[in-house]
Amino acid sequence: MPGDREGMNRPGNRPVIAPGSDGARRGRSAGDVHEAELAGRERFPYSVAGTQHGVGSHRKFSAPRHGHLGFLPHKRSRRHRGKVKTWPKDDPSKPVHLTAFLGYKAGMTHILREVHRPGLKLSKREEVEAVTIVETPPLVVVGLVGYIDTPRGLRNFRTIFAEHLSDECRRRFYKSWHKSKKKAFTKYCKKWQDKDGKKQLEKDFAAMKKYCKIIRVIVHTQMKLLPLRQKKAHVMEIQLNGGTVADKVDWAHEKLEKPVSVHAVFSQNEMIDVIGVTKGRGMKGVTSRWRAKKLPRKTHKGLRKVACIGAWHPARVGYSIARAGQKGYHHRTELNKKIYRIGRGVHVQDGKIVKNSAATNYDVTEKTITPLGGFPHYGAVNNDFVMLKGCVMGTKKRVLTLRKSLLVHSSRRALEPIELKFIDTTSKFGHGCFQTAQEKRAFMGPQKKHLVKEKPESQEEL
Repeated sequence: MPGDREGMNRPGNRPVIAPGSDGARRGRSAGDVHEAELAGRERFPYSVAGTQHGVGSHRKFSAPRHGHLGFLPHKRSRRHRGKVKTWPKDDPSKPVHLTAFLGYKAGMTHILREVHRPGLKLSKREEVEAVTIVETPPLVVVGLVGYIDTPRGLRNFRTIFAEHLSDECRRRFYKSWHKSKKKAFTKYCKKWQDKDGKKQLEKDFAAMKKYCKIIRVIVHTQMKLLPLRQKKAHVMEIQLNGGTVADKVDWAHEKLEKPVSVHAVFSQNEMIDVIGVTKGRGMKGVTSRWRAKKLPRKTHKGLRKVACIGAWHPARVGYSIARAGQKGYHHRTELNKKIYRIGRGVHVQDGKIVKNSAATNYDVTEKTITPLGGFPHYGAVNNDFVMLKGCVMGTKKRVLTLRKSLLVHSSRRALEPIELKFIDTTSKFGHGCFQTAQEKRAFMGPQKKHLVKEKPESQEEL
């Protein structure tokens, strides 16, 4: 009878199953299949295959997309030097100080240290860690800029340059220095010599103290101190924090044309941020650029591809689809790099040349941070340097911006005091096993180059 639900369960009154269905293949009726499904759900209520109440897996968890969309577009950086887009928060209670510095990536080595973090199994044990050496010769202050706060953001109020600018700084204002007339700042410097010019400069300094909210200094690097071919200095603005606006203007005025050391900006065990441009890798396909899965071996027309680049409609390729293109040479900011050492370059003390920038309390051998044979593709590090834990972006010789951290650190890892036991200075060209040239000569004896040097001396005596 129509509507007779009880009759559905009588033998011979089971519903018809479509041919080819799961129940038909197993020779069971729809009722049997339904009962088995109910029994299965009671035994495994949250199975992976049949989820209940939205609990279970999803394609985005089991097979997530390849590549981060937060760093789009993946194209070549417009700037070679890292740009600081956010400065640390100002604290007037602290003395006036710079909030960033410029350095050049020299290379990597490794160190041995003892871990001091109570509660860890690793505590009081020795650990070998990789470190990066960033050469940081003193910066020269050549100007200051004052900014006023407007409803649309900061606006440049006054810019004052020093009286004398070096050629390596002036090169930055020309595309081709040797073809130019080299007239940059020749008229401006006369301001510092005329009475009227001096009065105008005093007015500018007073106006900056009165109206400006933010003071930044213009600094440039000293390329003549580095083992690089480049002669054009890198110029940037660095924000001054601490003290009042008047204190900042006076500090900048006093430091004009003077060098500022990295020791005045950063300190041992400090956490800093590194801003720079990554190593360029040119045009790459989807497998290298986005880490997309390779297709099966017998795939037609290549297997390092994306099989499906989207649906028919919308009739265009979405921005989130992995495509071939530029890889590397991207502007990046890396946070929380710990300073293991701020070393002094080769210097004279009490009439003696001091070269012990890689010595420690446990290893008192007099040696510089430069490994035997120099850093590959860089050379010798003879200036002040910063030793950072781990690696940093960019190739050797790449200019890096080191910025003070935006955060107040409280973790044990950030506050842990670092005491180095040993710094490796073996050759980085091969399997180096000698820490110094004297150690190598003591083991191997005099080499041909040493004998050649000694021969001319003996001939002169004759």
